[in-house]
Amino acid sequence: MTIPHSLQRAANNSVETAAILQDPAALRAANRPQLRRYEVASLLPNGNVAETRHIAPALPLFESAFCAFTRGSLVTTETGPIAVEDLLPGDRIITHGGGAKTLMWKGCTSLIPGRPDNRGRSHKLTSFMGDCFGMQKPMSCVMTGPAARLLRTPPHLRTPSSDTALLTSVEEFHDGMNIVETAPPTPVEMFHLCLDGHSVINIGGLDFETYHPGPKALHLISHAMRSLFLNMFSHIEQPSDFGPLAYARSGEVQIDPLSS
Repeated sequence: MTIPHSLQRAANNSVETAAILQDPAALRAANRPQLRRYEVASLLPNGNVAETRHIAPALPLFESAFCAFTRGSLVTTETGPIAVEDLLPGDRIITHGGGAKTLMWKGCTSLIPGRPDNRGRSHKLTSFMGDCFGMQKPMSCVMTGPAARLLRTPPHLRTPSSDTALLTSVEEFHDGMNIVETAPPTPVEMFHLCLDGHSVINIGGLDFETYHPGPKALHLISHAMRSLFLNMFSHIEQPSDFGPLAYARSGEVQIDPLSS
């Protein structure tokens, strides 16, 4: 039986991964990095689905690839709404504008939003109440993780010269009433999705982006850490394979608040 190229690459990288996680200098450090389990389902070139588990640092680069949507989030597909945990690579997801793209990758991890990590960082969720942006936007309460970005620009980030919607972090929409921060004390399953190209998809009546690390996220890390990260994506050989961003992100462009 021929071993798919993506799995062969994962096996070849396993020795390097073990060396990274067992670096004596890192283990001796007083504030050594916390590790987290990440679960991945990927579409292989032959059409099969590979499910793998990874142990990697609980760093923002890794966590942002998994912590966008909570279990139960309804994703609009060609066959209707499907809960994110039930999606399988190969499913066709409806994108912003009406077209459909193939789901290539689904990542999952568990967080305890109410418990800070060993660096004092918390991973609080954002709850969008039903109709908070108008009728059926969203249709009912939508819960997202810290890595989620919405294709909408909040008033305090808009400029007089442009009304173009930007991909904006959900924390920018907190208003203390209809869009609030929440931190359950028990584990919450978190997910993120990667299509064959960066896209915006509909979840519960709101438009969220699919996963993309950003054009510069992988430029400032070591080769070993980059290899460990890319090993989680069987359909990606190099950072450029993620392709361009479908829409601009609010944190990556210059935005001047409206003058009072």
